[in-house]
This record gives sequence, structure tokens and C-alpha cells, in this order.
Amino acid sequence: MADFGVYFGILLISLASTLLLRVIFTKSRIKTHLPPSPCALPVIGHLYLLSKLPHQAFHKISSRYGPLVYLSFGSKPCVLVSSPEIARQCLKTHETCFLNRPKRTNVDYITYGSADFVLAPYGPYWRFMKKLCMSELLGVRILQQHLPIRAEEIKLFLKSLMKKSELREKVNVGEEVAMLSNNIITRMALRRRCCDVEGEGHQLIELVKEMSELGGKFNLGDMFWFLKKLDLQGFGKRLQSVRNKYDAIMERIMKEHEDARKKREEDEEMDMKGDETVKDLLDILLDIYADESSEIKLSRENIKAFVMNIFGAGTETSAYTIEWALAELINHPNIMAKARLEIDSVVGKSRMMKESDIPNLPYVQSIIKETMRIHPTGPLIVRQSTQDCNIEGYCIPARTTLFVNVWAIGRDTNNWNDPLEFQPERFLNKEGLSPLDLKGQNFELLSFGAGRRSCPGASLALHIIHIALAGMIQCFEWKVGEQGNGSIDMEEGPGMALPRAHPLICIPQARIHPFALV
Repeated sequence: MADFGVYFGILLISLASTLLLRVIFTKSRIKTHLPPSPCALPVIGHLYLLSKLPHQAFHKISSRYGPLVYLSFGSKPCVLVSSPEIARQCLKTHETCFLNRPKRTNVDYITYGSADFVLAPYGPYWRFMKKLCMSELLGVRILQQHLPIRAEEIKLFLKSLMKKSELREKVNVGEEVAMLSNNIITRMALRRRCCDVEGEGHQLIELVKEMSELGGKFNLGDMFWFLKKLDLQGFGKRLQSVRNKYDAIMERIMKEHEDARKKREEDEEMDMKGDETVKDLLDILLDIYADESSEIKLSRENIKAFVMNIFGAGTETSAYTIEWALAELINHPNIMAKARLEIDSVVGKSRMMKESDIPNLPYVQSIIKETMRIHPTGPLIVRQSTQDCNIEGYCIPARTTLFVNVWAIGRDTNNWNDPLEFQPERFLNKEGLSPLDLKGQNFELLSFGAGRRSCPGASLALHIIHIALAGMIQCFEWKVGEQGNGSIDMEEGPGMALPRAHPLICIPQARIHPFALV
């Protein structure tokens, strides 16, 4: 209550000056043909229309005012897009106008400011890192090299669930799949497992969680320019503390990798056999850091920010999608049965699932597509215009924040029949899997964004999601409630990556024992 009083007082004090700015803005708006807009309040603009789930609040606004809406949040101009046709115009036709991401104070500080690849402005550094991601860090070759890591972690994951099944223990599915994703990514990036509570991998994951929480907090300075230099919410010390801890751990890990690299070089000079293990992502980044002839000279901050991005984005996307998918399958036992029948017919019961089986499982793939349509882990695509742009005959001024409501597009009756129904069959045709793509080619399904700034980790996330969910379907029956036949609520919780409001708690019952299989 005390915090509310402080904020309210500040807003009242600034009311007079802001009203004057509002008058000036209104006059200028008459000259500029902006999209339709709800009634705005002094000072706060349209902030009063938001809720703890912005994508749902945006959907209500679009339902009333149309697929292109102009909004102002404090002193920040914004446009809201909720149709695939207009999304295509913004993210493809006029992509060059929307290649930047808006800066947010908390996120900018945590991710080392301009050193961060994900939030970096479109330019030479961003292009270099995107090319590096596609060719080296997250490309087909490196994903194939790390296949044994994923296979081993899936086996350990299923083995852990099997032990809980034997003891009839309840399982928090979200926690288990998050641990799986974290272990895969920490091993690929740093050659560490995050489940070792005393280890640095676990400490890093916990710090990244805290950073994500702080990064997602509403900062008054982002909305009201006159509060930008004031730390009224006390974020400054918390941000500094958590980033310093992350920085210290990353420096130790980087030093360890650099020492190992130096030893390998010395062994090679002495004609001795060096370490032939596959390089992790940090090794590759440090090689580029040490390369004087590199097109772009990476800093240590660039490397730390990239590793943070991998942890922050990669783990949530995979874990939340698997959790939502399993919840839908439990609520739709007929769909679960069809998926299990497909797996049994293709894989059989004499061996465990492999990643190489996934292309032969179109129904399982359609379940993933349908899950990401109705529960997108990136419910909003956020960009910022770099120049004035004309969309649908309306002027979108430079430095306007663009929100593409992926969640609303996935539930639009103009795009989908019975959009609130979970129907994987909508992604199947006579030839098998429909050509609707998850990687930004189809604007009805923007799970990983679109265009040049689409998510570079999409392939890795999909590898983890498909093999984990297929393994859980193959090996276990999933029981909910005291009698084992309960249903799952599908309420969404607050968060940038669309978590569930309530944890998914199940009791797994073994169908086959995966560790007796070859």
C-alpha cells in the first residue's frame, strides 16, 4: 500500500505538465492518421486497460477496436496487431521498419546493455551473431554433434520418472521438464549439469531465473520519461547484485575453459593427443573471442550475455510447451491414445524412442503444433519502429513499440475452425503433416517469431520438445487426482513465456520399462 501511495503521489504531481503535453500530442495526432484508439486517460494513457495477462487484455481491446490499434502507455506510443495479414505487413513486407527491439531498463542492465545479441539494434554486430548462431552455435551440425547429450539426458529423465512411478510419487511435471531442458542446455553450453545443487550449473540457472523475474518487472521509468533516472522501485541494488553474482560465476567458468584450451594447444605442439571431446558453445565463443582476424571482435560481456540468452529463452520455451502439451493430452484421452498408437506402431515396444523416429510420427508433431498454436510460449512479439511506416493506410511513427499478439492470432475464428478446441488433426492432411510451419513462414502460427529476428534457438527447442513428450507418452500413463481420472485446469499464469497458473501434478504409471530396452 505504501508503494502505491508513492506512485500515485508522483503521478498526481506530474499531472499538470503531462496534461499540457497531452494537448500538444492531440493536436499533432490530428495531423497524423493514426490507427483506431480507445479513450486514453491523462498521464497513464491506456495502461488502465492492461491486466496481469497482457496478451488477454490486448485481445479484448482488439475484439472491440480491430486488428490494428494505437495505444499509449505513459509516454510510450504503441501499436497492437492481432491478425496474420497485418502481422505479415509489419514483419515481412515492412520488416526493415521493425527490426529493432525496444529497450527496457531492467533487461538492458541485466544483459550487459549493447553487448546483448537478442536486444542489440539491427546492425553489423547483430548480423554477425545471427550468422554465427545459424552456422556454428545452434546450426544443424552442432545440434547433431550434441545428439548424444540429449539422448543421455532423456534417458536420465525417464529413469527418474520411473523411480517415482515405482514409489507412486506425485510428480510436478513443470519442474521435471524444466530440469531436463536446463541439463541439456547447460551441458551443451558449459559441459555441466544443472541438477547438481552445489555445482555452478545449478547456481547459474537459479541466477538466470532471478534475472528473468527482475527483467519482467514493470519499471515506471520505462513508461514515464520524467521518472527514468529515479529508482523509485528499488530495482537498482537487486539488479546489480544478481548480475555481479552471475558475472563472477561466468568468469570462473570461462577461465576454466580458457585454461583447457591452452592445454590442448600445448599438447598439440608437443605432438601429444589432445582432448577430442565435442566443443561446447562456450568453447566456440571463446575461440572467436581469441581470433584476432574475426569479422567482429567479441567481448567477454558479449559471451556472458549470449549464454544468459540461451538459458533464459531456451529452457522456458521447451519446458512450458511440454507441460501444456501433456496437460492437453490428459484432458483429451482419445488424442493421447492415438499418439500412443502411432508411437507403438512406428517405434514398437522393444526399444526406446529416438530423435530419428520423430519425422515418422506426424500425429505427435501435429500435437506439438496444436499446443504452440493455443499455448504459445511467446504470446507477444515485440518490436520497435526505426522510421515512419504506413500500415493499412495508417501512419506508424518512428520509435513506436509494436505488439503482435500471437496468442490472439492462434485463437482467431477467421484463421481457425473451433479455435478454442484442441484438435491436432487440423495440422494433418492426406499426405501426412500439413505444411504449416512453426518457424515463421506462416503468419497464422508465429510460435518463434518471423523474419530476420525470429528465434535462432527454434530448432534446439523443437528437438527437446518432441523427444521429451514422445518419450513421456511412450513410457507412461499419466494419472491425475485421487482416483487417477481427474482433469487439468488450463488457466494461464503471469509471465513473459506463458506459464501455467497452477503446477501440473501427476502420478506416472509405467507402460514399458525403458531401461530394459536396447
